[in-house]
Amino acid sequence: MEDTRDAGDGNLNSNARDEKTFSEYSNELNLRKGDTQAIYNFLCRMQLTNPHFFYLMDFNDEGHLRNVLWVDARSRAACGYFSDVIYFDNTYLSNKYEIPLVAFIGINHHGQSVLLGCGLLAGETTESYAWLFRTWVMCMSGCSPQTIITDRCKALQSAIAENFPKSHHCFGLSLIMKKVPEKLGGLRNYDAIRKALVRAVYETLKVIEFEAAWGFIIQRFGLSDHEWLRSLYQDRVHWAPVFLKDKFFGGMAATRSAL
Repeated sequence: MEDTRDAGDGNLNSNARDEKTFSEYSNELNLRKGDTQAIYNFLCRMQLTNPHFFYLMDFNDEGHLRNVLWVDARSRAACGYFSDVIYFDNTYLSNKYEIPLVAFIGINHHGQSVLLGCGLLAGETTESYAWLFRTWVMCMSGCSPQTIITDRCKALQSAIAENFPKSHHCFGLSLIMKKVPEKLGGLRNYDAIRKALVRAVYETLKVIEFEAAWGFIIQRFGLSDHEWLRSLYQDRVHWAPVFLKDKFFGGMAATRSAL
């Protein structure tokens, strides 16, 4: 059962507990003794400095801190102008960092990134993501972006479908292409496969051309049983440029191409 507390709950229990490494399915943040109280004190100070500073802390059934969201006054104001396209950055969750930080990023009329909120997540679960998105929407008075760009992740897909039903959800193409060496590098004829994949993704202008190019790759190199390519093809409407030509990105896709 979810126990969510905010600034009105007073001091928090900061008992020591065993340290744990970040896990995709963790149910609590990996914090040392006193960290929960320190986070709470910091967020309280920020809200006392500016009443428009928003934060919410989520606790599990054992009373351990699970998820946190905070949005400063400037980010809340910016959301009304620069939230048509949002990039949800969860890079720190998948890399070997000590802090499981996530961020909501918009883009202003100068093409510059604008921070629209930050959070800490215990794990990459649908429940954690859903809590974060639900809380962010509440903070932003029901704001719903036209387009939201994320990494390719089933838990994210489910949480976004639940909390942003009217938004178009797409996957960062550069994030997908960066995984090609990892997923396909061990295959025979890797260089030829990679070049054919790049042509299919970046050089096709019509859906029928993409389908033909993809089919050629699968048949020519005998990859019909390759699970990653199969799942990638199933999700093609979320990432392949040929399917996204009529979607609004506000320059965000180009901005994130170097990720």
